[in-house]
Amino acid sequence: MEITCNRCHQTVQPGDCFCPVCGLPQLVYTGESSGDQPQPDKWNEVVRDAGSIDWKPALRYAVPLAVPAGVLAALLASMSILGLLLMGVTGALVVALYMRNRNPSWITLGAGARLGLVTGLLGGWSTLAAFGIALYATRYWFHQGAALDDLLTRLIMQGSQQVIAWGVDPQSVSLMRAFMLSPEGRAANVLSDACFLALALLVFAVAGAALSARILARSRHPQN
Repeated sequence: MEITCNRCHQTVQPGDCFCPVCGLPQLVYTGESSGDQPQPDKWNEVVRDAGSIDWKPALRYAVPLAVPAGVLAALLASMSILGLLLMGVTGALVVALYMRNRNPSWITLGAGARLGLVTGLLGGWSTLAAFGIALYATRYWFHQGAALDDLLTRLIMQGSQQVIAWGVDPQSVSLMRAFMLSPEGRAANVLSDACFLALALLVFAVAGAALSARILARSRHPQN
């Protein structure tokens, strides 16, 4: 007779104490006489739902890992792929550390993604803060505002030339370029780049954490 989970209705192997999909504890009844054999020790422990997260210990791992990773990602903005990979690894590491000594020692894909979402939000905000502080320091502390403006101007000019090469109306590109070269346009350009980087970091953190949760679910499948 096939046994299914009461929550997700997925197949549960006879003798499994937890659903392999959602982690719901399973009660297994048998008609055989137990005799003098003791009950399994694994039922003596309080078990948790593999689809839920205890946020207090989770944040103890997420905050000290995500904040430095976000700051480092801001410093690596010119090599954005490294910052993205760093945030993905951070999300996976948060899940792995959170799951140490927990019963069951794995979580569902959705729970892992939620942990990654919080990690990515913390890292993204740290990236935006570090990015803003770095720009302020460059312009006002180190008096490199002119060099920063020249760099932005070159990037905008190169981008507009590339857009024209794609066949876009040169007059429309000229109007857009005039706005981008204005103080408001420069600020909007920098802010949009920073927000895009923070969003990308969030996506990679969620992906890394979800992947870590999936690996844990496969490698630590509840044993009989």
